[in-house]
Amino acid sequence: MAGTHLPPEARTQIPLLPTGEGHCVIQFLDVVLPVFGLIAIGYAARRLGILSAAAGEGISEFVFTFAISVLLFRTVATADLGGVSPWRIWGAYYGGIVVVWLVAHVLMRRAFGRDARGSVVGGVSAAFANTVLIGLPFVQQIYGDRGVVVALVIISIHTPVIMVSALLMHDWALRTDAVAGEAAGPRHALLNLGAELVRNPVIVGILAGALWRGLGLPLAGPFGEIVDALARTAGPLALVASGIGLARYGLRGRFGQASAMAAVKLVLLPTVVLAFGMALGLPPLAVEVTTLVAACPTGVNAFILASRFRTGEALASTVMTLSTGFALVTMVGWLAVLRAVLD
Repeated sequence: MAGTHLPPEARTQIPLLPTGEGHCVIQFLDVVLPVFGLIAIGYAARRLGILSAAAGEGISEFVFTFAISVLLFRTVATADLGGVSPWRIWGAYYGGIVVVWLVAHVLMRRAFGRDARGSVVGGVSAAFANTVLIGLPFVQQIYGDRGVVVALVIISIHTPVIMVSALLMHDWALRTDAVAGEAAGPRHALLNLGAELVRNPVIVGILAGALWRGLGLPLAGPFGEIVDALARTAGPLALVASGIGLARYGLRGRFGQASAMAAVKLVLLPTVVLAFGMALGLPPLAVEVTTLVAACPTGVNAFILASRFRTGEALASTVMTLSTGFALVTMVGWLAVLRAVLD
């Protein structure tokens, strides 16, 4: 497909974005506060002991294994894709990630004196957005299913692209840092990652929805009602689960480095993605969604990768926590910027 085409109604500004000047900030907060309020509820419930560690993990597992995957299944199976072509969306979003990852890596190496492995973790922390637990429900609340379709284009390759890139960069970093006995080559790691991705509920949900759509099966009756009921839980429970995750990981030091990476994540990445989206001629809805997904805080996979690499766990955890806290402010700012730029 040669370009990105959206249905006529998707080319117009989202009605929830303010049109008057007098109460812009209040109206933007009306959009953002429910999202971060649910995150705060999850965080407080875990920190105060209202939810046990086992209950928190159970909620998170349900969200990731069932609710989000069912939402993606339903979206792919039933949404009016309107001829959406992914190439320019991918170009804007992942082109921005390439730029930001390089900037973050250089900052970690030159400004903070980290070794190559720590710099890889810094790059991942600045580039890996929480697209599933925060980005998807945030976009769904503001734009509905039309926005979820655009977010789905990004999410469909997000984990494979970032994880494969991180593993290849880590193998290079091991060689650069001359870590004896560990730089055995990326083949084994990539094979293991491939096996993980095949079982990843997000990817399974997308592929199952594509198969359902390809077979032309209706999503109706009792089965359709069950799917709808599960999909409706995805947004709010995903946000609560994000808060539970923050309580688990928290602030672990490296505040200078983490603050810099959080700033790169929340400010530079959406700036570059917005610029690329406009340069590539994306329609307004696609520009807004790709920018807001890029503006999401760092996802937990940055910490998971740091743990796998056995370096930078404190950095990744602190970036994730700081970026989520400051995102309440920056998300309001990005909604205002998008309104000003795209009006």
